[in-house]
Amino acid sequence: MEEERRFLPYGRQLIDDDDIAAVADALRGDFLTTGPSVSQFENALAERTGSRYAVVCSSGTAALHLAAMAARLGPGDVGIVPSITFLATANCLRYVGADVQFADVDPSTGLITAETFADALSHTSVKPEVVLPVHVNGQAADMAAITDIADRQGISIIEDACHALGGASVRADGTMAPIGKTENNGMAVFSFHPVKTIAMGEGGAITTDDPDLDRRLRILRNIGMTRDPGDFVVTEMAFDHNGDANPWYYEMHELGHNLRASDLHCALGLSQLGKLDRFVAARRQRVTWYREALTPFAPFIKPLVQVGGCEPAWHLFVVHIDFGSAGVSRASVMHQLRDMGVGTQVHYIPVHRQPYYQNLYGQRDLPGADQYYARTLSLPLYPSMSKDDVAYVVECLHRVVGAGG
Repeated sequence: MEEERRFLPYGRQLIDDDDIAAVADALRGDFLTTGPSVSQFENALAERTGSRYAVVCSSGTAALHLAAMAARLGPGDVGIVPSITFLATANCLRYVGADVQFADVDPSTGLITAETFADALSHTSVKPEVVLPVHVNGQAADMAAITDIADRQGISIIEDACHALGGASVRADGTMAPIGKTENNGMAVFSFHPVKTIAMGEGGAITTDDPDLDRRLRILRNIGMTRDPGDFVVTEMAFDHNGDANPWYYEMHELGHNLRASDLHCALGLSQLGKLDRFVAARRQRVTWYREALTPFAPFIKPLVQVGGCEPAWHLFVVHIDFGSAGVSRASVMHQLRDMGVGTQVHYIPVHRQPYYQNLYGQRDLPGADQYYARTLSLPLYPSMSKDDVAYVVECLHRVVGAGG
């Protein structure tokens, strides 16, 4: 009797014994939060991305929110966001009262381009303060071209790199640099959700080279509270008769949030970060296996187009399927694959189609985003998948979709 095959989700973490030991050591230590693991993880992440600073927080969504606050965005400001992304990329602007101008994407990659960025600029009557390019699926947007436009227009950049830790892209100076190595006063945001390249359980981070942004991010993730005597303004409370700062004293000058990450999460993140190159290499290998196995099924089932100018750190393996020509609905494909033990997902429903944003801004025609969404399906991808697992997924997909019916 054939051994029952385990379920293959679209993504999952890989936790080793040394990861468990790292968390156990943190549990035995003196700090469960705001302890040594936090700064150790931040230092390691900054080094890995080539950034001066890294600020860790409680989730990728929290990181986007912090970045929007640190950039001093608010009511009356506008940010440009590609429509193919997770909701949080747009929501972070709304959290601070700013407005969103959605940009279209390349229908073959899901990425914002210089052309769709410029088109979004032409559709807003207010000069945007910020653009949030999203490195979808682990591939990088063309940051050299986007930065060129942003610099000429005086627009700051917050890169949503939640899919792309461990990848690299060509920057404005023509060199290949790690994703997360920002330019000028920019920021890049990462997520360490379990399906991402490294896992913290929940966690996020912002990288930057700007010391002022680093300082603001740290204050804003901690309620908006500062203990730096150089910041104190209520001097009669802050200092004793000798002019020394009172040891208990703190001040809050603006509203922040509790978005800290714990030592437990950072201990796991630090252990996982040490395996980043291995994880990225494993994902790339599995993408290669998929591409080879899917070759006979073109053009009805096509792997995502790989872009130039970047070294992808594949977070998702996406195929584009001509469901109409195959004579089968996407829902039917997903249900049948699940019955065969294969989990799939759709990344993403275009954000400009969400009722909240349609109620705010009305209908917007973004054909590239709609075309990308109509064909997309994410198949299982994670480091512990075997070559036989990949072959089984492709076999099941072929059985369900067929070669064009």
